[in-house]
Amino acid sequence: MTANPQSVLVVDDEPGMRAALVANFQRHGWQTDSAGGATEAVRKFCESRVPLVVTDIRMPDGDGLSVMRSVHQSSPSTAVILLTAFGSVPEAVLAMQNGACDYLMKPFSFDQLQAAIGRVMAGNGRTCAAEKLGRTQLVGESTALLRAVERAAAAARTDADVLIEAESGTGKELLARFIHEHSARREEPFVAVNCAAVPEQLLESELFGHARGAFTGAIAAKAGKFELARGGTLLLDEVGEMPLPLQPKLLRVLQEREFERVGSVHPVALQARIVATTNISLRAMVESGAFRADLYYRLNVIPLSLPCLRARREDIPILAEFFARQIAAQTNMPVPRLTPEFVARLQSHSWPGNVRELLNFMRRVLTLHPSTDLDVECLQDEALTLEPDSAQIRPDVNTWLQPGMPMRTLERQLLERTLLETSGNRTHAAELLGISVRTIRNKIREYGLPPRRYA
Repeated sequence: MTANPQSVLVVDDEPGMRAALVANFQRHGWQTDSAGGATEAVRKFCESRVPLVVTDIRMPDGDGLSVMRSVHQSSPSTAVILLTAFGSVPEAVLAMQNGACDYLMKPFSFDQLQAAIGRVMAGNGRTCAAEKLGRTQLVGESTALLRAVERAAAAARTDADVLIEAESGTGKELLARFIHEHSARREEPFVAVNCAAVPEQLLESELFGHARGAFTGAIAAKAGKFELARGGTLLLDEVGEMPLPLQPKLLRVLQEREFERVGSVHPVALQARIVATTNISLRAMVESGAFRADLYYRLNVIPLSLPCLRARREDIPILAEFFARQIAAQTNMPVPRLTPEFVARLQSHSWPGNVRELLNFMRRVLTLHPSTDLDVECLQDEALTLEPDSAQIRPDVNTWLQPGMPMRTLERQLLERTLLETSGNRTHAAELLGISVRTIRNKIREYGLPPRRYA
């Protein structure tokens, strides 16, 4: 049977919601069918393959993910939009990674659904999901990652400023893009500026722009990043590297929601949402006087974090497979098989460079060993030897204590290794170090150590 291009299958176990959706679709000229559960939905789809399925995630006889898998087995081009309550955001994110085109949080308006359908159809069905995932690449199924993505999805529904604190290489910019792509600003610009990469004397002009004649060489007016992000999202990457003299100006912009170009007295309204990232603890910088406390609290409206790779080892095989397929596609080579021994060695490594280090390692291995199977022999010739994580062996002070080591680094390593020695027992660690449990807790937060690991 040839599907009507305006045909849709609505799946929801709540009769009221199902009837409302059907009525709205029919009012807008759609040929509509409906199902009250997963089993009925699969049967009806097999009878009449429609180009669009709108399905709830949680239902008594199954879930929207199983419906989506069944739909895509017989019709890969069919677009699937998920309807989800707040508690099932992780499942929705997982479904997006596996082929869903979009998801909507309940309650939602039909206008929001229509907008989602427009984006889906403009992206030719499932293709849009692949393109979206290609940009964000938030890959994994671990509880730690899904919890972070769930908080990011909640933040995306607001216009509040966001601060993302996480180690280098964990994907802070990807999470910022995820927030942008799942917000009402998704059709507007996403503009990023690395506060550590721009020279101090140029950063103010880079952010705020400048008027003609503002300084030597300013032969024409120039819009800054705040203006270029108008209506969209501005990412202040590595905001902790922002020079102290410039921090009061950023604070004023965030408070007054307006700024002035360098050399101009005419205010420009700030119409961008601010997302800031840092790989160091801003709270610790505030305590040391390297970062303004008022700016920290103004940025930290919605605090988010990403787990380091060693805290979500179950995602390493998924990431390695994802990168292998991605690299193979880019280099026109067959997708290799990762042997269990190879994966086990990957999981045993601490990956201090996190996901970025794993990506670069996989790229190197596939480039130098273009074989159909990747095994432990491929690792023996590499400059990086995948040694077991230091968390799995007894630490030896002589392997990490170095003359001239900064006191802050020494304190962090001493704290982390004491907690490892006590299997995360904070009370025992506090006794060994001669400090209070509260101080242990504060130091864990200050140094960004994984709190659940040291519960």
